[in-house]
Amino acid sequence: MAKELKELTSRSTNYAQWYNDLVIKADLAENSAVRGCMVIKPYGYAIWEKMRDELDRMFKETGHVNAYFPLFIPKSFLSREADHVEGFAKECAVVTHYRLKNDAEGKGVIVDPEARLEEELIVRPTSETIIWNTYKNWIQSYRDLPILCNQWANVVRWEMRTRLFLRTAEFLWQEGHTAHATEAEAVEETEKMLNVYADFVERFMAVPVVKGIKTAGERFAGAVETYCIEAMMQDGKALQAGTSHFLGQNFAKAFDVTFINKANTPEHVWATSWGVSTRLIGALIMAHSDDNGLVLPPNLAPFQVVIVPIYKNEEQSAQIAAKAGELISKLKALGISVKFDNNDTKKPGWKFAEYELKGVPVRLAIGTRDLENGTIEVARRDTLTKETVSLDNIENHIKQLLEDIQANIFKKAFDFRASVTRKVDSYEDFKVEIEKGGFILAHWDGAPETEELIKAETKATIRCIPLTGEKEEGKCMITGKPSKQRVVFARAY
Repeated sequence: MAKELKELTSRSTNYAQWYNDLVIKADLAENSAVRGCMVIKPYGYAIWEKMRDELDRMFKETGHVNAYFPLFIPKSFLSREADHVEGFAKECAVVTHYRLKNDAEGKGVIVDPEARLEEELIVRPTSETIIWNTYKNWIQSYRDLPILCNQWANVVRWEMRTRLFLRTAEFLWQEGHTAHATEAEAVEETEKMLNVYADFVERFMAVPVVKGIKTAGERFAGAVETYCIEAMMQDGKALQAGTSHFLGQNFAKAFDVTFINKANTPEHVWATSWGVSTRLIGALIMAHSDDNGLVLPPNLAPFQVVIVPIYKNEEQSAQIAAKAGELISKLKALGISVKFDNNDTKKPGWKFAEYELKGVPVRLAIGTRDLENGTIEVARRDTLTKETVSLDNIENHIKQLLEDIQANIFKKAFDFRASVTRKVDSYEDFKVEIEKGGFILAHWDGAPETEELIKAETKATIRCIPLTGEKEEGKCMITGKPSKQRVVFARAY
């Protein structure tokens, strides 16, 4: 096995180190010269592009359009919505000056004290305030509604403890911001986008999710209700994979955004916002990958198939390349992305290890003996198995194989989640079970004090109040007070 793989820390030895090793060795990202920020490398960015393109298609199918809003937000905007500013105050990066100048003592450049901004600017941590200040100019009548905008952008939240993809000071995301004439429309939009996220994460990322509502303590700053999807990682920790917020009229009131309704009376607009980020790449890695490297679902792999030729001389290389070219054309005609690696500076064994590390779903190896026999070696990344298959109709075999791999990766993640999900009725049992990781379904009395007590004593949080599944009544494991349904607890990223 290649040297790179031997150096990959195993999950059982140190899961956090395994994750960091894998992100770097698989060429997904690296730390930058700016503290807390990352460089997303081409292979990692290719995965993000696949995510972005598919989500963008899904957004547009549901009637949304893309726009772009400023990176800088006047500080006074952020302070207009009290809960919002309180929620983001500790993470804000602030621009105070607009010019540098040479130091008089020749020690380099310094900030020009005379170039202080009249009003300080916040580097966007999220865009509700700047967008609702803009929407005020766009909305006068019910005829101007709904507004269904999405933005692909970067944001800055000054994190103290960072980890590549999972938590960085700057990250990429999309944020939807919609405006509606009625509360019912806004709630419908919030739930619709939650379902879009769940559909994407399950069908493309092959990660099963729990859809639910956040408690008041976990709610987005400034929201009336936050809906979320929660995923389970292989180390037994939960990861929030997407959120959709019903904002009520909070931001419309803060920025005085009103419209004349059908009854010809003024009314504040109803709002939503929703977003997912490059954190999804972290989820993809931790949900599926193994000690040999990445395991990528075919629906999001930068290329789904790699062909590695095995030859001894130029004549054999040309013969194999000709046969590979025929196969590539057939695969591309079926919408399958493929790479032909005929780089003669790397040996086949090195390539096998490299593509295993990078999680390419299907690897094909073809040599002169295969040409003679009309066969090809097919290796699948999810099971690390290989077989020799006839070249006749091979393209349809691979198409079916990719579908099988996508389904198998989802099933494996689904079965794992099921194996670490259990019901607990007493707090004593809860404290034992939470140490094992996974989702714990337990009763809670709805009181924030109870929620905070559990968090302080066990480091577990209520991930969500599930929207689906049985609504089994019971008693709170702490207070014994009535509970209408179990909620989902876990330790989380």
